[in-house]
Amino acid sequence: MLRQIANELKRHAPFTSFGAVTGIILMAIIVLGNVTPAASHTFFYILHPFHVVLSALVTTAIYRQHSKGSLWAVILIGYVGSIGIATLSDTVIPYLGGVLLNLEIEFHLGFIEKWWLVNPMALLGITIGFWKPSTKFPHAGHVLLSTWASLFYFTAFGTANWIPLLPFIFLFLFLAVWVPCCMSDIIFPLLFAKEN
Repeated sequence: MLRQIANELKRHAPFTSFGAVTGIILMAIIVLGNVTPAASHTFFYILHPFHVVLSALVTTAIYRQHSKGSLWAVILIGYVGSIGIATLSDTVIPYLGGVLLNLEIEFHLGFIEKWWLVNPMALLGITIGFWKPSTKFPHAGHVLLSTWASLFYFTAFGTANWIPLLPFIFLFLFLAVWVPCCMSDIIFPLLFAKEN
């Protein structure tokens, strides 16, 4: 299993790097365009729920492809794999990155603050993944949405002179997507699959 995890992380590193580069370009546009924290807040709460949908879809689809688990197992794995890991990716890692960079940054949990939006989106992704277990395009979309949601977490809830911090932001965007999204999409559902 450890070899499979290492191989998946290695295979996903180039695309995750590409996603992080798009995030840095987007952050430069945000800074140079004087996008307000309120606008970043709105973008975060658009991107984060859509990230949750794709995460739930892919996690559920992978589990369905490799297991004949009960409907309740599908729902539980899809929900925990999307809400738990999307929160780690979009919120916890950017927040910790902000703390490590000594930024003024607030901690927010989307699935609690906007529970009426984020949780139904997880259920939508689970439903789609259950009925149509396809993973190619949703995984690519998942990586990009996760990168951009993490980026908008920084600019919505943090205050800083961003341009000198861009190399560090790149690192945190990469880490916020690389490990959690591979865990959510591939490793987490396979841990519960009854087949190899």
